[in-house]
Amino acid sequence: MTLKVFTDGGSKGNPGPSSIGIVFYLDNKIVFKHKESIGIATNNDAEYLALIKALQIINPKSQDPNKFKVPNFQDIKQIQFFSDSRLMVNQVNGLFKVKNGKIKEYILKIRVLEQEISLPIAYSHIPREENAEADKLVNLA
Repeated sequence: MTLKVFTDGGSKGNPGPSSIGIVFYLDNKIVFKHKESIGIATNNDAEYLALIKALQIINPKSQDPNKFKVPNFQDIKQIQFFSDSRLMVNQVNGLFKVKNGKIKEYILKIRVLEQEISLPIAYSHIPREENAEADKLVNLA
């Protein structure tokens, strides 16, 4: 079984008031949604913070109050993340160099969370239209 996670982040202004949205799917059904305001941030920061928050929510070691219990977690064989941020996906996949110190910190945090989750994780870029549910949550937050 594959857990599919769609993440999005955005800011009104760059930087500006920002929020994130995350949608979790099992068997093509939404099993959990999360949205939150993250204060003043850039668009890039918001995209990365959405991914990090999703990993924290999934992480079995997490004490996050927003954590949800993944139904039949032991049956999940892999996690697929989808984002409309081409830059973030390519940086996380190691295809683009990361020069910004803050982004390097985000990548390090992502790697730690990946190890704690201990399942194969893939990151894919999708067109914005395919990320409508997560985008809607960003706008609601």
